[in-house]
Amino acid sequence: MKAVVYSRYGAPEVLELKEIPKPSPRDNEVLIKVRATTVTAADHRARACDTPKGFGLFAPLVFGVGGPRNPILGGELAGEVESVGAAVRQFKVGDEVFAFSGAGFGCYVEYKCLPEDGTLALKPSNLSHEQAAALSFGGTTALGLLKKANIRKGDKVLVNGASGGVGTAAVQLAKYFEAEVTGVCSTGNLQMVKAIGADHVIDYTSNDFTRNRERYDIIVDTVGTAPFSRVKDSLKEDGRLVIVLGTLADLLQAPWVSMLGTRKVIATVVNWNAGDLRFLARLAESGQFTPVIDRRYPLEQITAAHRHVDSGRKKGNVVITV
Repeated sequence: MKAVVYSRYGAPEVLELKEIPKPSPRDNEVLIKVRATTVTAADHRARACDTPKGFGLFAPLVFGVGGPRNPILGGELAGEVESVGAAVRQFKVGDEVFAFSGAGFGCYVEYKCLPEDGTLALKPSNLSHEQAAALSFGGTTALGLLKKANIRKGDKVLVNGASGGVGTAAVQLAKYFEAEVTGVCSTGNLQMVKAIGADHVIDYTSNDFTRNRERYDIIVDTVGTAPFSRVKDSLKEDGRLVIVLGTLADLLQAPWVSMLGTRKVIATVVNWNAGDLRFLARLAESGQFTPVIDRRYPLEQITAAHRHVDSGRKKGNVVITV
């Protein structure tokens, strides 16, 4: 089968399309014929061994010392169940599914084996494989962090970086929880962010949201430009700053801010699970959550797809068709 592999860290050109053996499912696994996968910020970081400021020394421990621990990238997929192991009961041949392998990666392939009790769920019937493949990374990240922030009906929520994969998910999920949502993005993305549900939009190229005298219950920072030191006066007395992307200093500061004041900084790893995928699927089926897709590339053009993500100009998700 075809697979995209890499043996060293670097630019998108380190990715190579190769033939590798097709896997066979174990007793508790399903074999999925992959129809679509994605290129996320996590794929970029693993490929380039690139981490936020302060984490550089830890990067090889995370991604692999001397070379990639996981030679095949791709953390989410959608496809069809081609065969099942002898002990599988939840899925059957022909089921259309979507899945999230997370830090295990391995989705840049034609066929992928996953355990039936893993982060795997039936695909929403009203979404294409391309859309379903883009449900998991942004959706589970935003959902997990908003729940940790104890989002409530009527909360004022600001999403910094509202046009990215996590940002577009956070806007839609915050609206589902009946929050009043403000999206911060660049000029060219204002209409898109408004269209997916934001009540208000702010163009960061001409307006600094920290100076608008508004105070928010929750600020979600998806791009690493809103540390607590910058946004503390934009948070209500019991406000919560949710850090999706932050420096080591930001993460080390989080527990102290939360202990010494009434405001909280939430910077933690999200625990993904199949229940979250099923929840996102139900929202997608009801039209309350639709992944935003920027561009689609065939597997053979994976290098170009990574270049686009590296540019920092993607809107929502970049999908790879297999």
